[in-house]
Amino acid sequence: MGELLKLNLASIKGYLLREDFQRFWCYQRYDFADKFLENWVTRTLQTDLEPMKKVAKMLCKHKPLILNWFKAKGELSSGAIEGMNLKAKLTMRKAYGFRTLKCLQIALYHELGKLPEPDYLHRFC
Repeated sequence: MGELLKLNLASIKGYLLREDFQRFWCYQRYDFADKFLENWVTRTLQTDLEPMKKVAKMLCKHKPLILNWFKAKGELSSGAIEGMNLKAKLTMRKAYGFRTLKCLQIALYHELGKLPEPDYLHRFC
């Protein structure tokens, strides 16, 4: 690995920063994870790698939300929310031809909540 660092290639630097960040998810305590994230962001912003700087700035911007995972001790997952978001996007794509927002709302309520269809002139298939 020492030989790779001597080459000083941007792709190698980016790869090593990415691999180093994987340690973040091994932390158990909020304060240790916070300190690691601060350190990683500082080191990344000192490089000349613009894509990695962009990631570091994004992580810094969302830091409180990311660290909430440690406060919850990993017991909460956003999988259910992501699933509902995907289902809502799919329903909106299917409802592309609807002329009013009200029709879109009814389609979303019907699909996401498995609610009975209200009595309207339009019928959802």
